[in-house]
Amino acid sequence: MKKKIYVKTWGCQMNEYDSSMIIGILKKEKNYEVTEIPEKADILILNTCSIREKAQEKVFHQLGRWKNLKKNKPNLIIAVGGCVATQEGQEIKKRAKYVDIIFGTQTLHRLPKMINTSRVLKDTTIDITFPEIEKFDYLPEPCTPNISSFVSIMEGCNKYCSFCIVPYTRGKEVSRPCDDIIFEISVLAQKGVREINLLGQNVNAYKGSTYNGKICTFAELLRIISEIDGIDRIRFTTSNPIEFTDDIINVYRDTPKLVSFLHLPVQSGSDKILKLMKRSHTVSEYKTIINKLLYVRPNIQISSDFIIGFPGETEKDFQDTLKLIHDVKFDMSYSFLYSPRPGTPAADLKDTVKKDTKKKRLYILQNLINQQTVYWNKKLLHSTQSVLVEGVSKKNIMQLCGRTENNRIVHFTGSPNMIGKFINLKITDYYRNTLKGHII
Repeated sequence: MKKKIYVKTWGCQMNEYDSSMIIGILKKEKNYEVTEIPEKADILILNTCSIREKAQEKVFHQLGRWKNLKKNKPNLIIAVGGCVATQEGQEIKKRAKYVDIIFGTQTLHRLPKMINTSRVLKDTTIDITFPEIEKFDYLPEPCTPNISSFVSIMEGCNKYCSFCIVPYTRGKEVSRPCDDIIFEISVLAQKGVREINLLGQNVNAYKGSTYNGKICTFAELLRIISEIDGIDRIRFTTSNPIEFTDDIINVYRDTPKLVSFLHLPVQSGSDKILKLMKRSHTVSEYKTIINKLLYVRPNIQISSDFIIGFPGETEKDFQDTLKLIHDVKFDMSYSFLYSPRPGTPAADLKDTVKKDTKKKRLYILQNLINQQTVYWNKKLLHSTQSVLVEGVSKKNIMQLCGRTENNRIVHFTGSPNMIGKFINLKITDYYRNTLKGHII
């Protein structure tokens, strides 16, 4: 009888990707199957993220709920993985002795062996080491996927921004071999995937080895992927301005499959705050990249990340951020109140901005971004958009939904045989987050 696994995932797209790997690796063992009901599971797996505030306490609260399940099912195995596990492995063992397995972001492929070991030893098994890119050697064969699929091309980050915990939980930058990535994408294309989203903490730092011992840059990788039959759109997330080089910009000039939408985190519009954040770019350098992109791809739309209320942020610094948002006309953003992450250099800085001030500034920033999002949506009214049809609309089961090149969801009336295909739609109405269209 197959053992049932339940996986709960917190965090970014990389965490989601890792969870899909975990499920695939365990199902490959042929004696595991997934359940959506934790009470029915034989193995509970919590894949964690440490980016958000109080991430550690959130983990312990969840484990406390699972502890009650274990009281009723003593042979239940509880495993904790991801960034919080990497950062707080021994603390988890100390505070939650009922946890059986603690694994890291780079050791999830060892989970089957760790489960077997745990059953024999009846003690907490911990492996939060950094064996570089080893986990990708254990990738399960891609299952029947969605129309769009994520593919991880690298792990880790070498930038050490003062506010960020990622280099400590994901390790240094390590790129997957180019040929492995191309093979995975080719298989996905054969299974019907039309759009690829390349994943990494800093994808534009990619430098993967090739079969002949050379190094493939990110720009070269994008060009190679664009030649794969069946792949019609390429996206990537996320990247760092300091390594957004001219060769990458040139790909936008002559590779139509690379979408006219870019997420490029800036974090602040103040050079003083960027320096405190240990970001290696200035506001002027960031704007130069955007201007170069607009020159080769005039219709490109930009989204970004912003941290509000970083220690030392004055009203002038905040106004500089608003000015940058206005000048670039960002399409959307991920914006957060600053909160210290234990173990990062910024955690030692005096938090000089009052919480009420942070909240007020965040509200103002998000309101400005929302206005600009509506501005971009309005510009699409009456235009013709090529939409990749993803499936049935969640808002109306009598409609379909798809995604434009610039990452907008469009709802329209169509037939099920359109799913997985590109359809030309005329945009007939716009809302804050979605569009409405009809088939041309």
